[in-house]
Amino acid sequence: MTNYTISIFTMNTVGLLNRITIIFTRRRVNIESLTVSETERKGVSRFTIVIKQENREFVEKLVRQIRKVTDVLAVFGYLDDEIVFNEIGLFKIATPLGGTPVDVKTINLDWNAKIVHFGLDYVVVEKNGSEEEIQEFYTYLKKWEILEYVKSGRVAVGKTEKGLVEFLPEEGNWEIV
Repeated sequence: MTNYTISIFTMNTVGLLNRITIIFTRRRVNIESLTVSETERKGVSRFTIVIKQENREFVEKLVRQIRKVTDVLAVFGYLDDEIVFNEIGLFKIATPLGGTPVDVKTINLDWNAKIVHFGLDYVVVEKNGSEEEIQEFYTYLKKWEILEYVKSGRVAVGKTEKGLVEFLPEEGNWEIV
């Protein structure tokens, strides 16, 4: 299975997430990751959706279907080598008195992660990177008791020279935030 990242630029309207995800549901496509955020243009949101699929033509058809949704401004499908992407993992690690101390130096230097919060009997560690890098770090942290773990969806930008503004429809006053 190949990872495809679908970037969808939309107007910021209520109910749009449902209208987009129903396209995946109807086609029985599992969404591996979903991130929605504002963009550098006022009133424009960006959906970043990751799916696994064998058939590129199927993904292209999915992209064409998403383009038909009202309030969708632009849609692009990418393979991993066509984008720059990252995810973030947060780990709450138990550090009770008398327990094995967390090796801050190894976490910082070897894993390129950082401690973002010190509690009385826990620390919160942040790791940025690919899904595989975060999973490897998770495995490393199993030496300690992991109280909580959460991972974001993928955030990505295309490796093209053009930015979002190049793909927005001509009409519209796209103010920079």
